[in-house]
Amino acid sequence: MRRMRATALAVSLVTIALPSEAQWLTQPTPNIPRTASGAPNLAAPAPRGMDGRPDLSGPWMGRAALIRIPADALTPQSKTLIQEREETFLRDRPSFQCQPSGPEPIAGWRRIIQTPTLIAFAYDNLTYRLIFMDGRTLEADPHPAWMGYSVGRWDGDTLVVDSFGFNDRTWLDARGLPHTEALRTTERYRRQSLGRMQVELTVSDPGAFAKSWTTTYEWAFQPDTEMLESLCENRGDWAGRLSDVERDAVAVPLPTLEKYVGVYSGLWGNRPRTVSVRLEGGVLHANGVLDEPVRLIPHSDTLFAGTDGLFYAFDPEGHPAAFMLERHVSEDWRYTRQPPR
Repeated sequence: MRRMRATALAVSLVTIALPSEAQWLTQPTPNIPRTASGAPNLAAPAPRGMDGRPDLSGPWMGRAALIRIPADALTPQSKTLIQEREETFLRDRPSFQCQPSGPEPIAGWRRIIQTPTLIAFAYDNLTYRLIFMDGRTLEADPHPAWMGYSVGRWDGDTLVVDSFGFNDRTWLDARGLPHTEALRTTERYRRQSLGRMQVELTVSDPGAFAKSWTTTYEWAFQPDTEMLESLCENRGDWAGRLSDVERDAVAVPLPTLEKYVGVYSGLWGNRPRTVSVRLEGGVLHANGVLDEPVRLIPHSDTLFAGTDGLFYAFDPEGHPAAFMLERHVSEDWRYTRQPPR
């Protein structure tokens, strides 16, 4: 019963994350530069449209799922809300509840459709976002919406997008970073090459943050492939709380913990994944499936409950451990220790 409680989060990850990796692999993207071998030349200059502007069109993937912001930018209320969401293994994340993700900006697939007066983002979960390029301004008091309202303009080769009018039911990232209906964002999109897009995001929300903050992340162009829909149909069974898992923790000798420290690599589904396990203050930590920080709570000398709702099991014989298992309701995913660099 303990394992089913702690792996409840994984049920939703199967229905949402894995299908988005299963894309068409044999659909060549037309009119893009290619190498002598015929592969897309992702380092080639960014394409331009008929109007001379950078052409952002096509399918893009964001890998990272967390926003790093200054610690002093979070209000005490926001810190408390993040802790409450972690306590229930993030079960109220909108995408886990089959709701639109809203302004959660980084991870996942989207196709950009660009015209001179309108840019649309079509997401693999069947939601969309419109950016109006026809010179309109944002309303002062719009009706709150899941995706908010966005207007864009060109600043040289940079697309600048201002957004407002979000409801407060969505998150800003996968760990539960909150916002209120006062949220305003400015994004600056720079297509640095055929294969890379840099996005600079500035956020202001006096209801959730003590000050405005800016973060930068990248998207990768996905040539010769296409999105498949990733429809949320199964919310899974959610039970238990993080405090229950912590209550059942056991003491593990420090030398035992030390032999698990290292870097492990393997596949999560069909996606390459690297897990870095470190020891801080006598506690093991790792990076989760969404790249979120995960604390590993010992339930035996070899079995640990993660604050992400999964269990992690280590090689009981190796010194150091030769492998790690990430236990998931779909199956156990095995990761092999990598040699030190």
